[in-house]
Amino acid sequence: MSTTAVPRSAPDRSAARPQVEAFFDKRTCSVQYVVSDPATRRCALVDPVLDYDEKSGSIATASADALLSSVKEKGLTVEWILDTHPHADHLSAAAYLKDRTGAKTAIGERVVDVQRLWKDIYNLADFPADGSQWDCLFADGDDFRIGEMDVRVMFSPGHTLASITYVVGDAAFIHDTLFMPDFGTARCDFPGGDARALWRTIQRILSLPEDTRLFSGHDYMPGGRAPAWESTVAGQKARNVHLAQARTQDEFVAMRQARDAKLPMPKLILHALQVNMAGGRLPAPESNGTRYLKIPLDALPRAVWD
Repeated sequence: MSTTAVPRSAPDRSAARPQVEAFFDKRTCSVQYVVSDPATRRCALVDPVLDYDEKSGSIATASADALLSSVKEKGLTVEWILDTHPHADHLSAAAYLKDRTGAKTAIGERVVDVQRLWKDIYNLADFPADGSQWDCLFADGDDFRIGEMDVRVMFSPGHTLASITYVVGDAAFIHDTLFMPDFGTARCDFPGGDARALWRTIQRILSLPEDTRLFSGHDYMPGGRAPAWESTVAGQKARNVHLAQARTQDEFVAMRQARDAKLPMPKLILHALQVNMAGGRLPAPESNGTRYLKIPLDALPRAVWD
């Protein structure tokens, strides 16, 4: 059964600077993180990836196992497995890692809205859309700890209905809100997305201290540069290409809607959401021992044909 986080005092930025290790998954351009407390050697795994090959239907755990190998090598103890939102571009490894570590899983409380929306899209009448697939559902303003480090939760809608940001000391894990400044901002055209909500979320993130380290959930390497994932509030304000051309909420919404109308859906969105809204749990095996994903036809609003 899911539980609500117990509110604590606001995070203390004077506490030990969290250590952050990033793992870039080139197949999905996703970034997984290990964020750890240097004092206690306790850590959280953020947005872990379960490997999936859509051509063969194969599942693997190499990306998630890389996190476990790093944790073991550094002598860390996993306390939390944290998802920022139900991802549309990769399968979550939260359930696999929970089985391996016994750590608590968590996501934002508005995941239940995503579950209700997508259970209808998949026609999953018996799916429990109550968030019970995670150990903890976080609300805006909730605080919890990784070791002795305080973590604050910020509700961050726009890209999805349920997105949240984790603020740990001078680090914020901002998922698909802001990418690296040379790539801009997240799309808002998924079911439940909202460009106006994303604008408000971005303004809230940019109200954090200027030196706050911002860790993005993806990098698409514009111009063929090397993968990157860490920026700062000051850097985003000065150089984000979308915020430079859209100075007001109305300008941003117009820009975002025009761009989104030209984007194809992520290739794994229909594969991934049915797994991710179940906390990373794969469908149960059928009578022949095989698991099957369910792909609804003509369920999303449009296709962008080549």
